Amino acid sequence: MEVIELLKDEILGFLGINEVWKVLQSGDFSVFLTWAGIKAVLIPFIPFLLLIELVMGYINKKPNTKIYPIIFFVHVLNRLISRVIAIGMTAIIIAHLQPYALFQTTMTWYWLIYGYIVWEFAHFIYHYLGHKVRLFWCLHSTHHVPEEMNLSVTYAHFFLEGPYADIIRGTICILAGIHPALLFLIMFIDGTYGAFIHIGEGISKSGRLGIYSKWLLTPLHHRIHHARNPLYMDTNFCNMLNIWDRVFGTFQEEDKAVKMEYGITRNVNTKNIIDVYFGEFIALFKDVWHAPGIKNKFLYVWMPPGWSHTGNHQTAQIVRDTYFEENSQ
Repeated sequence: MEVIELLKDEILGFLGINEVWKVLQSGDFSVFLTWAGIKAVLIPFIPFLLLIELVMGYINKKPNTKIYPIIFFVHVLNRLISRVIAIGMTAIIIAHLQPYALFQTTMTWYWLIYGYIVWEFAHFIYHYLGHKVRLFWCLHSTHHVPEEMNLSVTYAHFFLEGPYADIIRGTICILAGIHPALLFLIMFIDGTYGAFIHIGEGISKSGRLGIYSKWLLTPLHHRIHHARNPLYMDTNFCNMLNIWDRVFGTFQEEDKAVKMEYGITRNVNTKNIIDVYFGEFIALFKDVWHAPGIKNKFLYVWMPPGWSHTGNHQTAQIVRDTYFEENSQ
């Protein structure tokens, strides 16, 4: 019976309907008129879309359904590890850094706008470093390994990427004066929208959001981010507002002549959990092991993916620049 109860709790947790289930059991439906009730209703939105996407994939016999089992296994592995290490980086940052904030915001609409712009900047920094520093890429690469784009990809993360992201985003936001309550609201909005932009063609063929595409990062923009084509590599780092990609020159629109190919440039066995989860760490270890001298070993860890002590660099920036040179002639 304990196994059945545990399985039920895991399924309800994955679907995000624990809170809704409690309200339905209590019979006090007035809770749905509160913020807690509204949040409880919104949380299952992404898992619900994921189930629709999965069913439609099997009905239409889409090959991308093959990636679901390995990603689900990654999700379960992350939950098991997270229970052991129980890292609360955001809480630690709030406790230690809030006294040093420049000023303190409040829960008002204008501070929400300010807070979200700051959060988006912090997210851009974390995400940019995740692609430009090899050690951080090892943490982030699990999310980019899937060779098809759908909502299951939002669950594909290395278990330490969250703490690494929270250290950067939390530090910037708290020091910029974002009140913890406001920060948690922004994190909820950002997490929900960040999952939404992973929807595949089974739900939204174009991935566009009409006129809102000028200001918002759309599913199409995020598909571009996940593409390994030279034109698309290391672009569209923002999560919802594309303002910082435009400011720093990393915003990229779709070129319909360039069909998107998802995944990473390294050959990966997407059915092998070790390769999906630890493959980039193994590759980094080999490079460090064979690198001559302490300096080169250090540089392999902190330089961008594709950097080589031989000078034959194949970083995303070099590959992209070469692509533009070849196509401008």
